[in-house]
Amino acid sequence: MAVDPKEVKRRATQVVRQLKKDYPDAECALHFSSPLQLLIATILSAQCTDQRVNMVTKDLFKKYPTAAHFVRVRLATLEKAIQSTGFYRAKAKNIKACCQQLVDEHDGQVPEDLDALVALAGVGRKTANVVLGTAFGIATGVVVDTHVGRLSHRLGLTAARPKDAVAVERDLMSVLPRREWIDFSHRMIHHGRQVCGARKPKCDACSMRSFCPQVGVEG
Repeated sequence: MAVDPKEVKRRATQVVRQLKKDYPDAECALHFSSPLQLLIATILSAQCTDQRVNMVTKDLFKKYPTAAHFVRVRLATLEKAIQSTGFYRAKAKNIKACCQQLVDEHDGQVPEDLDALVALAGVGRKTANVVLGTAFGIATGVVVDTHVGRLSHRLGLTAARPKDAVAVERDLMSVLPRREWIDFSHRMIHHGRQVCGARKPKCDACSMRSFCPQVGVEG
């Protein structure tokens, strides 16, 4: 079925307006105090809850405050420290390789550039968008995690499959003003956790029920 671009943009405006009302102070759930910490926390968050990541990074960032510290730590030691986040061997390897690149190519600092970020070990477009948007306030794209993908599909903002993050992001970038890209993701994630769950969305309690087409939602 054909989708009217004007209708999608109109609904996107409604979604943005309502999310602002519901979650005016929404921000990244990962705890960090520097771009490096956010970068590492985001790498650790793959297939892991933000709550678990925050528990792990609380001590991790005290022990290893800079990229150089992560370069020097033994791989086995780092693996043990992050084991509870899952896929810890691959994550530890990527963190060490990423930090080595930061030390060798960027004086130990996280670059404020999309291409430079995605060139780092363990960093894809989603992670780069998180770091650039949340740590630097640079809107290079829309962060699409499982919540954003699911809600964007249900709200009719994209015809792409919820798990196709690249396609979902492309559609969202076409209907959302750039100034909204960063906060939109934070607010959608909050809404996905609190109201529009994967298995049992609370449609009756949703503030967007009057205009949500509920695509794919079983009534």
